[in-house]
Amino acid sequence: MGFRDFLGQLDAEGELIRIRKEVSTEYEMAGIIDALGEKPMFFERVKESTIPVVAGLVSSKGLIARALNIEKEQLLHKLSDSIENPVPPIVVEKGECQEVVEKDVDLTRLPIMRYIEKDGGSYIASAIAIIKDPELGRNTCFHRLMLLDKNKLVARIVEERGTDAALKKSGGELDIAICIGNSTATLLAAATSLPKGVDELGMANALEKTELVKCKTVDLEAPRDCEIVLEGRITREMASEGPFLDATGILDRVRHQPVVEVNCMTRREKSIYQTILPGRNEHKFLMGMPREPTIFNEVNKVCECKDVYITPGGCSWLHAVVRIKKQKSDDGKKAIEAAFKGHKSLKHCVIVDNDINIYDQNEVEWSIATRFQADKDAVTVPNQRGSSLDPSGDLTQGKKARTCKMGLDATIPSMGTGKGFKREEYRRVDLSRFL
Repeated sequence: MGFRDFLGQLDAEGELIRIRKEVSTEYEMAGIIDALGEKPMFFERVKESTIPVVAGLVSSKGLIARALNIEKEQLLHKLSDSIENPVPPIVVEKGECQEVVEKDVDLTRLPIMRYIEKDGGSYIASAIAIIKDPELGRNTCFHRLMLLDKNKLVARIVEERGTDAALKKSGGELDIAICIGNSTATLLAAATSLPKGVDELGMANALEKTELVKCKTVDLEAPRDCEIVLEGRITREMASEGPFLDATGILDRVRHQPVVEVNCMTRREKSIYQTILPGRNEHKFLMGMPREPTIFNEVNKVCECKDVYITPGGCSWLHAVVRIKKQKSDDGKKAIEAAFKGHKSLKHCVIVDNDINIYDQNEVEWSIATRFQADKDAVTVPNQRGSSLDPSGDLTQGKKARTCKMGLDATIPSMGTGKGFKREEYRRVDLSRFL
């Protein structure tokens, strides 16, 4: 369901915490969100802005599933199907996001937050960015955006990804639409790495109906029902960006990044600003969970994959556990290779059998302890493209992050060892007969 519909449902069911006292966007709001465990909350009075703020809408898989009107157990397959079968969205004449059009842009009137004292500035952390690649067409993703002045932001644009590649093809400048306050379907689609040329908004439309509207000043389209759209251009101008918390909870370094000049802001009449906490659950779910179906789809090409879990302990980005139904002796090794293909920033993965609960770290560890031999079942792949989020990788200035990847085949060995590999169960009893 849409952003407003989901917010209304949570409010009607008493699950939306309303903060009625005035709160500052400078550290205070972030501290409240963190102290309340990122539960869905609505800040009615913001010291620095007339626009209220919402947080916590994608802080658990349960909330994400509810927003899509499905059960939590259906999430992986729903996402997988939407990736494999995107539906081109239609463009309509009018959108709620354009009820108010402001050509005299003043970004300081938005409740843009400063999360911790070490932040390089105030940041927009929850917006999706829409651009058009000259060859591949529309691309939707996330860029963190640091406020510079009334009409300028500096964007963290990851090297060799979609926006960076499009910028290089365009001579260093590119139109951009920055959308704040989006449906869960749109957020998940923007966070998913799709094959080149596949429209992320088509994935969003496959998850739930997602209509678009033409922007007012740039040749781009935005979700019609989002809250705020900043229309502008990525320029050749560069500025310092950072530091800022990444998904590991560690401060990312300062970089020189492209400046975005905003020339128009459109919004709903009574718009609501959506935020997420960097390095906490919402950030991690939006980053990591969309990689589960991409791993699932790749592993299914080589063996029968049953489930995938991007683990919180691996910063919801660097580690995955993959459950397969093993039928051939080399299925585990094939699954390792496919998992790294399905998520290119993955550092370590563990492959387990179908009898292991991948959401229970004790069961996963038990599988490694009883079914894994390092000299036979470990796969190490040195000097691979890694993630800049990993502080232990080679992050030498001017180089793309490099790392050594490792996969553990913790499935039952094909050759016997003289002992079994199945856990024995005690007899089930009816306790009511004895207590």
